[in-house]
Formats: sequence, structure tokens, C-alpha cells
Amino acid sequence: MMLSRLSGLTPAIVILSATLALSGCGYNDFQRLDEQTKSAWAEVLNQYQRRADLIPNLVETVKGETSFEQETLTRVIEARSRATAIQVSPETLNDPQAMERFQQAQGQLGGALSRLLAVSENYPNLKANQAFQDLRVQLEGTENRVTVARNRYIDSVQQYNVLARSFPTNLTAMIFSYSPKAGFTVVNEAEISTPPKVDFGGAGQSPGKQ
Repeated sequence: MMLSRLSGLTPAIVILSATLALSGCGYNDFQRLDEQTKSAWAEVLNQYQRRADLIPNLVETVKGETSFEQETLTRVIEARSRATAIQVSPETLNDPQAMERFQQAQGQLGGALSRLLAVSENYPNLKANQAFQDLRVQLEGTENRVTVARNRYIDSVQQYNVLARSFPTNLTAMIFSYSPKAGFTVVNEAEISTPPKVDFGGAGQSPGKQ
């Protein structure tokens, strides 16, 4: 009966009716939130890239401290290499396993950087090095921006996924292939990024002396 009614309508009215039907089923909201999550994700990547770009200068500055703990420095270099080697794309947003690998790599890099900065407190020359202190400030600012960008992405994904799983908009999601998106597990990343405790007191030696 619905088809017979539509057949008697003008094309303009049919298009208008279809538009209103799609709008009522959340199609326009899916379009908006899909673009919003992509934009938020792009900002997350920008901030992670900014952090990665600061590391080579940081490494070169620390290398000037000849007695610096080499294992800590090596971990930063290796963690950066792993993190930047992961290829990401818009499709990554819909792949939970890819997101987990990306997040783990970034979390490990954050943890390695945290340890490096913690260990640097035991080296007076580094603490007095203006270039090192400037890089440290830039890294801390970048970490804050990473947190803000990531929280915006998490919020955008949450809004999108609620729409994708709620009735009747879940029907629209199935028809137009709007699958739920993968998000960040902030608690796990926080655990990965927690810097280890550094204690040089037990050995009775000052840093760099063997």
C-alpha cells in the first residue's frame, strides 16, 4: 500500500519524504558524527606526531651527557621506532585490534619518555641544560595536548557508538554500514605509561660513576 501511495506522488515530494525519513532515522547524525570522529582522530595523530618529532632533538641533547643511563635512552629510541612504524588510516577507527596495537605502541613510548625524564632528575648537568629544559617543557605541553585530543576523540566515538547501537538508528547503521568504532582504553594506557620508580640511593654511587 505504501508503494502505491508513493507512486502517485511527484518526484519532488518523494525525494522530500525520503529525506525526512532518513533524517528521522539518524542518517544525518551518522554523517555528522562520522566526520566528527575522523576530525578528532586526525588531531590525536597530529599530537602524537608532534611528540615523535621532538624526540630526536631530545635524544641528541641527552647524548651529550656521556654518563647517562644508556638503557633508558635506547628504550626511548626503540619505542619511537615501533610507534612511528605503525601505519594508521581512517579504516583503523573501525578495527579494534589495529587500534589496540597503535595504542599500546604509543603507551610504551609515553612510558619510555616518562622514565627518561625521571632519570634526568639525577643529572645536574641536564637539569642545568637550557636546551634540554626547553624540550622537556615542549614534551609536557604536547602530552597535555595529547590528553585533550584523545578525550575529544573518546567523546566523539561514544556519541557515534550510542547512535549505532540504539533503536531505531541501529537499523540505519546496518543499512548504510555504519559500524561501531574502536575507542581508547585509557585505564590500560595509563598503566603502560606509568614511569617506574628510580632509586639510585641503594648503590651508594652518584649517577654515571661505576
